[in-house]
Amino acid sequence: MEVEKFLAIRRDDRFSPNSVERDRQILELTCEEIKRRVGLTADIPMIDEADLADCPTVADCYISMARSAEALHVLSAMETNGGLVVNTPESVGRCRRSLLDCFMRKHHVPMPDDDSSQGFWLKRGDAAAQSDKDVVYCRDSNALESAKAAFRARGIEDMVVSPHVSGDLVKFYGVGTRLFKYFYPSDDGISKFGDEARNGRAHHYAFDVQALQADVVRLAELIGIDVYGGDAIVGKDGRYYIIDFNDWPSFSRCKEEAATAIAVEILSKRA
Repeated sequence: MEVEKFLAIRRDDRFSPNSVERDRQILELTCEEIKRRVGLTADIPMIDEADLADCPTVADCYISMARSAEALHVLSAMETNGGLVVNTPESVGRCRRSLLDCFMRKHHVPMPDDDSSQGFWLKRGDAAAQSDKDVVYCRDSNALESAKAAFRARGIEDMVVSPHVSGDLVKFYGVGTRLFKYFYPSDDGISKFGDEARNGRAHHYAFDVQALQADVVRLAELIGIDVYGGDAIVGKDGRYYIIDFNDWPSFSRCKEEAATAIAVEILSKRA
């Protein structure tokens, strides 16, 4: 019987600002768990997403953290030819910020109200943040216009504007319906750019965790994504607002548990 072939695709460093090693760790742990569960004798090969187009390996299953348009195009072709890709190229494409913003509004996912009295966040809409210049706090409309001009000077025309919301910043992680975890970044200090400091230390306001989980899972299912994460703000009144959602985060606060869930999720999808 022919042994099933797996191929892991590492995310390009530009899509892992200040998180290159953490992103690599979760992918490696996931591959180790799949290897153990399937009984493979050799390690699962791993390549960079930039090298995918020139890779001669054709696999049955692609374990992918890729985000570039070029890599997603190649993976779409692999998918058409019968390969299993997790996360799927289509779902990763839907995590583009400007598309995601429209998608969330269309499906009435809890988002910040239009109150701009506390300022704005300007985010690049054409891709996930690649540096601290891609997510900028603006105290008022004048600062917002200046920030937009700075984005355009960098060649970024696709932008998303969100009102700032006071409250506890909560980071969540998910794998299908198998895993849902949430953490307060101010409790452990793990941060990409330090933007979490804008909301201060968490007060741990009471909120309906099951409701947040249900909204996050619903969003993931609408997008069609299996491995995901994001951020929410919880106000002192218990209301929550999802302010970010992305494909395959680093799961830095629960990476061993997440790797097991991801491996089980991937293996459950095999024909």
